[in-house]
Amino acid sequence: MSRILRLSLSLVLSLTFLLLSSPAQGSVVRVLRYDASRAQEFRATVDQAAQIWNSSVVNVRLVPGTPAQITVLADNGWPRALPTSLGRGTIWMGRQATAQGHNPLRIATHEIGHILGLPDRRTGRCTDLMSGSSAGTSCTNPNPNAAERAEVDRNFAGGTPAVEFGKVHVNR
Repeated sequence: MSRILRLSLSLVLSLTFLLLSSPAQGSVVRVLRYDASRAQEFRATVDQAAQIWNSSVVNVRLVPGTPAQITVLADNGWPRALPTSLGRGTIWMGRQATAQGHNPLRIATHEIGHILGLPDRRTGRCTDLMSGSSAGTSCTNPNPNAAERAEVDRNFAGGTPAVEFGKVHVNR
C-alpha cells in the first residue's frame, strides 16, 4: 500500500472516530457542578454516581465544584430530589432507605436522574434505574438503561424533560 493511500486511510478513520465519539450532533456538552460536601457518609457514593452518568451519556458532564447547580445533602428521611430546572436542584440522600437495605449507589444515581430530567417509573424492574425502590432491596443495579441514557441525552440536546420541576420526588 502506498504511503499516500495509508495516510489518507488513516485520516478518514481518525475523522470517523472523532465524529462517532463526539456528543450528539448539534449539541454542546453541558457541564454541571455538584456539591456533595454536605452528603456526609454518602459523599464518595455521590461521586461514583456522577461518574456512572458521565460514562453513560454524552450531552452532560457532572463535576464536583462550586458554585453548584446540584446540591446533595444527607438526612434521616427517605431519599428524594427537588429538580428546579433541567440540571439544577437538590438531592437528599436519606438514611431511611439504606437502613431498610436499599443500595446507596443506586439511590444516588437514581436521584441524579431526576435532576437530569427523568421521572420515577415504578416498573419494578431492576434494569430500570428510575424504577427506584419498586425493584426491591435485592436490586443493586446503579446503571441507567439504554432508554434512560437516550432520554437524558435528548433532554440536554433541547428535548422536553418528562420530570416535573419544582416538585419533590420521593420514590417510596
